[in-house]
Amino acid sequence: MTEDNKKMEIEEIMPMIPLRGLSIFPSMVLHFDIGREKSISALEKAMMMNQMVFLTTQMNPDMDLPTQDDFYQIGTIAKIKQMLRLPGDTIRVLVEGISRGKIEDYIFEVPYFKCKVAIIKEEEYDKLPPRIVALMRTVLTSFEEYLAINPKAAEEIFPSVASVEHPGRLADVITSHLDIKIEEKQEILEAFDIERRLEILSAILHKEIEILNIEHAITSKVRTQINKSQREYYLKEQLRVIQEELGEEVEIEDEINDWLKQLKKLKLPSAISKKVEKEIKRLTKIQPASAEGGVIRTYVEWILALPWNKTSKDNLDITAAETILNEDHYGLDKVKERILEFLAVMQLSKSMKGSILCLVGPPGTGKTSIAKSIARSMNRNFVRMSLGGVRDEAEIRGHRRTYIGAIPGRIISAIKDSGTNNPVFLFDEVDKIGADFRGDPASALLEVLDPEQNKEFTDHYLEIPFDLSKVMFITTANTTETIPRPLLDRMEVIQVAGYTEEEKVKIAERYLVPKKIKEHGLKNENLSISEPVIRTIINNYTRESGVRNLEREIANVCRKVARQIVEEKKQTVTISTANIEKFIGKKRYHYDKIEGENEIGVTTGLAWTIVGGDTLSIETTVVPGTGKLVLTGQLGEIMQESAKAGISYIRSRTEALSISENFYKECDIHIHIPEGATPKDGPSAGVTMCTSVISALTEIPVRKDVAMTGEITLRGKVLPVGGIREKVLAAHRAGIRKVLLPRDNQVDIEEIPANIRRRLEFVLIDNIDQVLEETLVK
Repeated sequence: MTEDNKKMEIEEIMPMIPLRGLSIFPSMVLHFDIGREKSISALEKAMMMNQMVFLTTQMNPDMDLPTQDDFYQIGTIAKIKQMLRLPGDTIRVLVEGISRGKIEDYIFEVPYFKCKVAIIKEEEYDKLPPRIVALMRTVLTSFEEYLAINPKAAEEIFPSVASVEHPGRLADVITSHLDIKIEEKQEILEAFDIERRLEILSAILHKEIEILNIEHAITSKVRTQINKSQREYYLKEQLRVIQEELGEEVEIEDEINDWLKQLKKLKLPSAISKKVEKEIKRLTKIQPASAEGGVIRTYVEWILALPWNKTSKDNLDITAAETILNEDHYGLDKVKERILEFLAVMQLSKSMKGSILCLVGPPGTGKTSIAKSIARSMNRNFVRMSLGGVRDEAEIRGHRRTYIGAIPGRIISAIKDSGTNNPVFLFDEVDKIGADFRGDPASALLEVLDPEQNKEFTDHYLEIPFDLSKVMFITTANTTETIPRPLLDRMEVIQVAGYTEEEKVKIAERYLVPKKIKEHGLKNENLSISEPVIRTIINNYTRESGVRNLEREIANVCRKVARQIVEEKKQTVTISTANIEKFIGKKRYHYDKIEGENEIGVTTGLAWTIVGGDTLSIETTVVPGTGKLVLTGQLGEIMQESAKAGISYIRSRTEALSISENFYKECDIHIHIPEGATPKDGPSAGVTMCTSVISALTEIPVRKDVAMTGEITLRGKVLPVGGIREKVLAAHRAGIRKVLLPRDNQVDIEEIPANIRRRLEFVLIDNIDQVLEETLVK
């Protein structure tokens, strides 16, 4: 057939109705419902004319108001055979496909689509070519196989389809009976060449048959598995009957009777006892091997295993408790004092209700180990639960028994493992608890950590209350900033500050060195390590508030010593400050030492860091300029504001300070804090920066042996700051002789170790004038 034969011979103007999710072919009779205004108007217009209408398919069936670009250009010219109005402004239409058609032009779109349609006639054959005949046979064979394996298709339609002699009409009839995508049907509708149409249909039939075969294989496999399960159930039922005949069911009865005896011994409250007894008796009414039987069995075993009435006897001897605490830990006086107070109150009142302790401090300061010592001193069992990264509320309250694999929460599990109902329970890393779509564990902890509520703590799995009021709860955290406020309100916060150098030396001598010598298989005479060496390790190889890295470095030394003893057959290895680098490498940290002459514009401040205190050298340079203030050294917003506040104060006191009143116009001021790669921020450098700027403007040197801390106001008043203990220790380490502190921080001086207080001179200041009096060299 040539291209000229394929072209339309007649063009007609007729209404057009777009179809949604539906295709119609020539010689096909089909009914469908229409409800859109444009479609109803087009239908009514066609009925008034010659009942002819052009039907084409929408590309997107979900579009309610399609335009010219939203439906296919090739469709079917059909004759309306019947229409029936239904309730709800819907019309049911019966149509018969006449021939293919192609939209040549749109006459208008409102109030309905009216198009100029080219009628495409089918080619007629006097004698069918052999290839067409072969394709017809292939298509019929495939269609017969399709009907045989497709459970949704009726095989009875095959004789009527096989009787169609025209190849094009045969392809259309078969396509109309296939359950395929609209796009595939449209591809066949648009194939004007009959040979091409049969080839496309053959490919589609082949693909559909392959899919149906795969579906059949999957269905057969599933059916086989179901039959296997039914067979297993049938055999289990037979086995149950045989067991009954043999009397083996008596074992289950004995187990249930044993459970009832255990339940009676527990002497639980009446309501709880009745609920558990009801669950036990349910097991007699169901198949023990069933899934529900396993759930009930696990539930009963959990309840009977809990220490409902098992309480360890407390050791309330305060002297013995203090001895144990001192044996295990050096320092931590506030924590020890609070524990001893708790024991004293218990001894007098016999009441278990008390505060929930929250130990807050940097890593490695002994928060977790002090909790273990508390349990040992009180003669209680110790259990620990880490809350770091916990995001699921079920970790605290447990899962409900309706879920497969449900278990109690970790609190009940830990109580069961402890074996008593009054252990020391440590919630570690309470500041790192999270929350997501699975719930908020922090909110669940509110009940646990409230002495007024935890007497009847109900786990979701148990669904019966358990008394947690006898448990001593202790929590640990690195900071209180990330702990939810309601949870923090239920706890008594005890700050566990970092250890001083003296404390670290004592801890190393008493605990760490003997411990590591033993762990590495050494004897005391194999290793000689002096106090100066320990101080060198503390100051030049670690920088921390705790002693974890110190312990690692001592372990590093022990490994090197062990190797020398094995390889070189040495009996004793002496570690000194001269050879320490041979064992653990070059020194990694260097603390500032205040040396040299007094300088103009250079002051020594004191800063708090998470690993303890440190000195902060602040430099100021004044150069001719236009009044710029340059701040370098990665200063945070708070420190930048302190610097600006200091400049404003100096401008208000230029006459009293003998400074040019136009200095802020004529000079550029550059304030720099060395170690620029380290970010710095905090509200305690205002006094230091202000003094540095005044020294640079007046060209009066600042004393090297004086360090200071404090925040200033625009009126020159000095405000109190935190971290005094750590800052003063840093000043002492750097060789400072005099420390200037805000007067409101006087109470913090008592927390500084006595030997450090004796070596330093403390000056309490109220305003900048007093600072200048103490720091500027006359």
